[in-house]
Amino acid sequence: MMGIARILMMLVVGMLCQSVYAQADRQLIRSGNRYFRQQNYAKAETEYRKAVSVNGQNAQAVYNLGCALQAQQKDSAAIVQYQNAGKMETNKMRKAKAYHNIGHICQSRQMYREAIEAYKESLRNNPNDNETRYNYVLCKRLQKYQKQNNKNDKNKQNKDKNKNKQDKNKQQNKDQKQKQSPQQNQEQMSKDNAEQLLNAAIQEEKATQQRLKKAMQQPQRRHLQKNW
Repeated sequence: MMGIARILMMLVVGMLCQSVYAQADRQLIRSGNRYFRQQNYAKAETEYRKAVSVNGQNAQAVYNLGCALQAQQKDSAAIVQYQNAGKMETNKMRKAKAYHNIGHICQSRQMYREAIEAYKESLRNNPNDNETRYNYVLCKRLQKYQKQNNKNDKNKQNKDKNKNKQDKNKQQNKDQKQKQSPQQNQEQMSKDNAEQLLNAAIQEEKATQQRLKKAMQQPQRRHLQKNW
């Protein structure tokens, strides 16, 4: 009998502790909600974190923490909390809200693939949410445009790259020609000078030959000796 009484006592104590913890996290959530309505999102975040530390399985506290983080533009941290809330939430409507908020954050950051998956999960839990359905369709269109723009940008980059390469090759060829021009000019000048010198020598030789021929054709004169 004593053993049964002890077990019953332990069960009662355990239930009381759970009740105390449940009341504590609910009070912290209510406190966080008051700060959230006052747009004091940092204070709300603190209260929600306290509630999560008291009861890590309280999906409402986790979801509200995500809302407080999102309100402060801490989007990456907010997505983590929404994902946690979506996994532990049993109520389909609240689960749908968690994934809808993930989709909204991803859409605002033009992460359309992730947004589409989040909206899709939200619609699985709440197919009648017209806003989620609209955003889902919109993100699919935007994703299509994004892929097309990325493809066009890539083609333009390749075209610009090829043009830059061609311009570089043209410049290199031009520099090479400019580099070779002085040497070529010098070689051309040397060749011209050699031809001029050769022509001059030929003309001089012809003139010499003509003078000798003329001299041989003239009669020789006898030189008279002069008396002393």
